Amino acid sequence: MRIPSGRLLAGLVLTSLATSSLTACGGSSSAGGKDLLKVGVFLPGSTSDTGFMQSAHLGYERAKKAHADTAKLSMAEEVDPADYEEVLTSFASTNDLVVSVGGQTDADLRRVAAQFPDVTFVEIGGPSDAEPLANLAYYDPQQAEAEYLTGAAAALASTKHSVGFIGGMELPAIVNAAEAFGNGAVAAVPGTKVLKPQFVGDFNDPAKAKQAADADIAAGADVLGQIVNLGKAGIEQAVRSADARMIGGPIPGECSADSPYAAYIRTDIGAEVEYAIEAVLDGTWKAVQEPFGLTSDHDATELTFCGDDAEAKTTLEKLAAQLADASVTAY
Repeated sequence: MRIPSGRLLAGLVLTSLATSSLTACGGSSSAGGKDLLKVGVFLPGSTSDTGFMQSAHLGYERAKKAHADTAKLSMAEEVDPADYEEVLTSFASTNDLVVSVGGQTDADLRRVAAQFPDVTFVEIGGPSDAEPLANLAYYDPQQAEAEYLTGAAAALASTKHSVGFIGGMELPAIVNAAEAFGNGAVAAVPGTKVLKPQFVGDFNDPAKAKQAADADIAAGADVLGQIVNLGKAGIEQAVRSADARMIGGPIPGECSADSPYAAYIRTDIGAEVEYAIEAVLDGTWKAVQEPFGLTSDHDATELTFCGDDAEAKTTLEKLAAQLADASVTAY
């Protein structure tokens, strides 16, 4: 069963990692005599992380094809945090639009944006309370809304009435999402025990994620939510060995009898990359905080609940509707 949150857009997403590489894509800066919009997309993590970066990269590839006649795209991936500002400065020096994916880039991006007032910037997944600059907009995937639903799904799938949440870096958006996960679990199944969330300090460390998952399982949880990327491999190893389950996402997989996944949440950050490019091209870009979750007009969130429990699916549909009409808040 899939529970969409409204109109679904295309696909992309976010996170962090280590070495720096810049990849130029497309042809010259003009096509048929017409200047192309030059766009730099900054993905600090791995584009094969099964998480935010891979989701974002999928959107990047769609945008590259869709706007081949109007835009020239380039990309940086796997950048060490110490090099964020240098790479963003390089992008700002050579592009009309810079899109940075991940709240961990916020401080560096704001410094660079202030130095390049004639360049347009978009940050995806930054602080939801950040003040936009004249040339910097914030696009919010509203992960908390998505995690409210995953918490509900985890509680409904739990046989022990105990669930846990594992996050990567302790960023404001991830902390809020962890709180929302717990709220969703209790809303779906009152009395569910929600363990204290664990933040392992890295989205891409399977060993740390496994250690956290093992601890939650030892404490009684049998379904785990998560916002990690490569770290998911460690959680999956832990739940498989303990006959527990987990929630997948942001890129959904297939439900199957031998899968450790109780549900998947699709958080399509790539839609936000595409939206940024389209907004600049058509002249509608604004320096605002733009939401992309359940309560927005152009959200990109969808829950897939595995199994045939009709009552659980009805509960999830009700909670999704309440979030969408703002009769409940995620955190």
